[in-house]
Amino acid sequence: MLVKYNGESKEFNNNVNMFEIAKGFSNSLAKKSVGAKVDGKNVDMSYVLDHDADVEFIDIDSPEGEDIVRHSTAHLMAQAVLRLYPDTKVTIGPVIENGFYYDFDPVEQFTEEDLEKIEAEMKKIVKENIKLEKYVLPRDEAVQYFRDVDKNKYKVEIVEAIPQGEQVSFYKQGDFTDLCRGTHVPSTGYLKAFKLRTVAGAYWRGNSKNKMLQRIYGYSFSNEDRLKKHLKLMEEAEKRDHRKLGKELELFFLSEYGPGFPFFLPKGMIIRNVLIDLWRKEHEKAGYLQLETPIMLNKELWEISGHWFNYRENMYTSEIDELEFAIKPMNCPGGVLSFKHQLHSYKDLPARLAELGRVHRHEFSGALHGLMRVRSFTQDDSHIFMTPDQVQDEIIGVVNLIDKFYSKLFGFEYEIELSTKPEKAIGSQEIWDMAEAALAGALDKLGRKYKINPGDGAFYGPKLDFKIKDAIGRMWQCGTIQLDFNLPERFDVTYIGEDGEKHRPVMLHRVIYGSIERFIGILIEHYAGAFPMWLAPVQVKVLTLNDECIPYAKEIMNKLEELGIRAELDDRNETIGYKIREANGKYKIPMQLIIGKNEVENKGVNIRRFGSKDQFTKPLDEFYNYVVDEATIKFDK
Repeated sequence: MLVKYNGESKEFNNNVNMFEIAKGFSNSLAKKSVGAKVDGKNVDMSYVLDHDADVEFIDIDSPEGEDIVRHSTAHLMAQAVLRLYPDTKVTIGPVIENGFYYDFDPVEQFTEEDLEKIEAEMKKIVKENIKLEKYVLPRDEAVQYFRDVDKNKYKVEIVEAIPQGEQVSFYKQGDFTDLCRGTHVPSTGYLKAFKLRTVAGAYWRGNSKNKMLQRIYGYSFSNEDRLKKHLKLMEEAEKRDHRKLGKELELFFLSEYGPGFPFFLPKGMIIRNVLIDLWRKEHEKAGYLQLETPIMLNKELWEISGHWFNYRENMYTSEIDELEFAIKPMNCPGGVLSFKHQLHSYKDLPARLAELGRVHRHEFSGALHGLMRVRSFTQDDSHIFMTPDQVQDEIIGVVNLIDKFYSKLFGFEYEIELSTKPEKAIGSQEIWDMAEAALAGALDKLGRKYKINPGDGAFYGPKLDFKIKDAIGRMWQCGTIQLDFNLPERFDVTYIGEDGEKHRPVMLHRVIYGSIERFIGILIEHYAGAFPMWLAPVQVKVLTLNDECIPYAKEIMNKLEELGIRAELDDRNETIGYKIREANGKYKIPMQLIIGKNEVENKGVNIRRFGSKDQFTKPLDEFYNYVVDEATIKFDK
């Protein structure tokens, strides 16, 4: 048979597996491959080829190769758990970013100490270099296996959902067998770079009505160097944890009286208000009009919008005058009603309506995480209503506005993903195709690179997701643009066209910060609490050497207040070294002024910047211009 690989063709005997074929092209190719593609279909290296084909090989160090490694490491962990705790029931174990997890139903709850034992057992299995073997059973035989042999009700439930007559694939590695589609590494000896991370609770299939299982998370990479690099990154991330820094910097706190509902303290409110004021100013310049919609609206509205049927499990409800109401999980329906309230002509379009709307969404307690995952947050929403011929220009305008914030203000690098129609969606395929083409066309016109994220669109339309990269290389999804042909149809929204007839507008949903709370959490971790001068809650700290300097320091404070600079005076009877360490190390104040005898006599200031031991002096008049310039918000960094 003839096999084509990477532009080269070779003859092989029939019924040769992929490992032997890779070896036929080169020994190094066989050694580095953990899977293959035959005519575009993923297969294991043990797959036997019996016909002419085009093949590709999946390198262990490639993104797809590392996913295979991570999937196989989940199986490795499950095998180790069953060796140590044989009465445990295994459920599902998918790949996630940088690693994997597996959900278990143990007899006794796992502890953090158990993770060390499991990891040690995993390393033993790696040394055993056990071969992974794939086999298939008819669906009914698979159900019987899990019911009578493995006695695992979770696997029975999974297999019973598979249509009658289909084949079910399994992977066996020594004394462990698991239900799985694959692909997997040839043997456990390939799995040498992993680290178990933590154990947490997780409901079976994410449903709170089901039993609470235990989920073990782990990191996994193709080689030890990548693992070490990632663990070092995680150490740095721990230092930047916004929950820890938020408490130390007195920005916000979380209370057991309101899980998922953060409390912002005065310094945190300064950051929040600076971001909001900037948002309002830039949106006004970009032609947006701000509005506010109610936080609670009748159930009927959410039925019209489709949220009641597609998002009900995440909504909080209440009863008023024997009618059911829902606290809004999204601002969109209110935005639609605001536009529909008045009759519009084509001359009024595009109508850019912006709202800083507080929304509430029910999240499982186990998913809550500081400011990153909360139950109540403020979205910087905007809904743009436009004619079909305005769509591309409006998308371009939003992309440019997002770039102004991300790139030119914060200096973030970011990536764009185009998310297409999900399985659970409303609207015709024709409408979805039009919407997806409009988003892609706008990016093409701008010359922006983007990735396709199939099946991850909102239920009412496709979207562009903007993922920013922070100071330590982590990606955060914040901004989004969602093109919606569906809600205007559902709410019967119209405008009067140039022909005097009613026409349906196109609707565009978009956010820049996303959740203001989450964006603040990201900024805390990005800057490690050391905010740029324009954003810092306290921009200048005035430190006195002795009591004689206090009157002069207060004069400076008065002038800074007059100039709109956020400043604090530290005139405590403490050493200057202590004051500097607190201002610089604990509170990360961008600028510190040290006021002593020389400064009083020469009418100047001694300046020290955060993170630097160097000091320099400036005359007072020159300093005021300097500090105002430093504190001014600047785009085009």
